[in-house]
Amino acid sequence: MDSQGEVDGAPEMLRGFICASFNQDTTSLSVGTKTGYRLFSVTAVDKLDCIHEGVECPDVCIVERLFSSSLVVVVSQSMPRRMNVYHFKKGTEICNYSYTNNILSVRLNRQRLVVCLEESIYIHNIKDMKLLKTLLNTPTNPSGLCALSVNHGNSYLAYPGSATIGEITVYDANNLSTVTLIQAHASPLAALTFNGSGTKLASASEKGTVIRVFSIPEGLRMFEFRRGMKRYVSISSLSFSADAQFLCASSNTETVHIFKLEQNSPSQEEESPTWSAYVGKMFTAASTYLPAQVSDMMHQDRAFATVRLNMFGLKNICALATIQKLPRLLVASSDGYLYIYNVDPQDGGECVLVQKHRLFDDSEEQVGETEEETSGEVSNQPVSQSYAATVALPSSPPTSTTLVGYSEDGGAQKGEVFPEHEFAEGPVCLDDENEFPPVSN
Repeated sequence: MDSQGEVDGAPEMLRGFICASFNQDTTSLSVGTKTGYRLFSVTAVDKLDCIHEGVECPDVCIVERLFSSSLVVVVSQSMPRRMNVYHFKKGTEICNYSYTNNILSVRLNRQRLVVCLEESIYIHNIKDMKLLKTLLNTPTNPSGLCALSVNHGNSYLAYPGSATIGEITVYDANNLSTVTLIQAHASPLAALTFNGSGTKLASASEKGTVIRVFSIPEGLRMFEFRRGMKRYVSISSLSFSADAQFLCASSNTETVHIFKLEQNSPSQEEESPTWSAYVGKMFTAASTYLPAQVSDMMHQDRAFATVRLNMFGLKNICALATIQKLPRLLVASSDGYLYIYNVDPQDGGECVLVQKHRLFDDSEEQVGETEEETSGEVSNQPVSQSYAATVALPSSPPTSTTLVGYSEDGGAQKGEVFPEHEFAEGPVCLDDENEFPPVSN
């Protein structure tokens, strides 16, 4: 994912917006601002409900919510070494931890909470926040790039294995052991994301021209997509659809790309003996005798669908979701808006903007903001329900558990973490209806 982005060098009119991230199942959007943070529900197209507005600390540069639970992790620019964990519906702080250096990113699922610093990674047990493992002296990672599988059954963690080339270290955060090293790119990594089940990992390098997808845990290359050859770009986020049939990529350019993960079977090619299919077979046969670089070029696929944003050079994050039974592309941009596009899962092509939501109140908008709050109406054209049915997440019964064991010395090992706990009275319960709290095994 990577689903979390920070605004650097934003113009004055955007100074209220600092960061944004989607939760693990893309049902809510978290936004960090100069005054605190906001959580929005993104389960409808025509409205954007603000679930919560937190003002516990200003200048929020990281805000991550655990699925649809009340657990939210916040880091402030004024205290960049401290992580605060809140139960936002009760208005209580569960705990806070201070680290030896600035926190660059936080990732969480129902089993683990991962904190990434520039040269170290801390893995916590999310149900009691105890520190389980410290990965020291990791390759220099100034952006805090890492990805954690949202499937807590196989909590795979991916992070750069080198500061000079695009090597990926895949680590098992449940069993606390290294799984594999993947030689993904020639250039340093810029983006990483797992699919929902943790069986695929997508990556992009600083050049931003090629996006690759690997099988997990084996680390074998499955797909390779060419974003473009004309210019290098800075890819800010990668995100799979829930069924892993599609992968979207956004960058500092005006284009968001959506790639389709599909293998052409021999039977399909035989059933459509077209000229293009014939040429494709010839290329495939010829690639056996050509150098690896040329062979790779022939197997690269271009974007299945695209979005043309009305901006250039602004940081944004993208995600694919099923909203009101239809596939959508969500783009949260540092211009202070959430854009929602329809995606045609059959034919692809140019995606249609169906709604635009303002992420700030009028009183917070800066001088120079003149755009309308919304653009366009929700499309009434039917889209194939087969995709919506397969991409929709299965419904789960409400689950509740009690967060206990937040001990005063939890995680204080060898002086690597300095806990500064201020606990709420009594145990903290994430028992909200229809939510997914941490699960006790």
